[in-house]
Amino acid sequence: MRLRALKDNPEAFASTYEETLIRGKAYFIHRIHPKEDAFYLGAFEPDLAGMVYFRRDEGRKNLHKGRILGMYVQPESRGRGVGKVLLQEVITQANQLSGLEQLHLMVVTTNDAARALYLSMGFEVYGKVLQAFKEGEQYWDEELMVLRLKFD
Repeated sequence: MRLRALKDNPEAFASTYEETLIRGKAYFIHRIHPKEDAFYLGAFEPDLAGMVYFRRDEGRKNLHKGRILGMYVQPESRGRGVGKVLLQEVITQANQLSGLEQLHLMVVTTNDAARALYLSMGFEVYGKVLQAFKEGEQYWDEELMVLRLKFD
């Protein structure tokens, strides 16, 4: 599914299809093993329809932040709530991590559906990276978004 995501929406990811192929399966398999502070989630209907990756930031001063990365729902499953379910589950699991206060993500500004989903789930835009990605002569900007978690 990761390779499909890179082919379907290359503008939305920092990695390219070719770079991911070069890294090989071993790299991805190493990342896919769940840890307390990093995990992949998949949505199935009945086959894999979407995925998302979460990782907590590293370093003592950054442990209050986590990142949502690699969010992707295959085109034939879009518009059916798959992305919302994935995002809700990431938020639920992140809320269980001691000391985690914020979830951060970046979204390419041309992806209106993803931007609308994130905003509807309570994420707020706090900045923009101009020309974040470049392929040939084409640039894409990204918005930086944050969700402040409820914690005790």
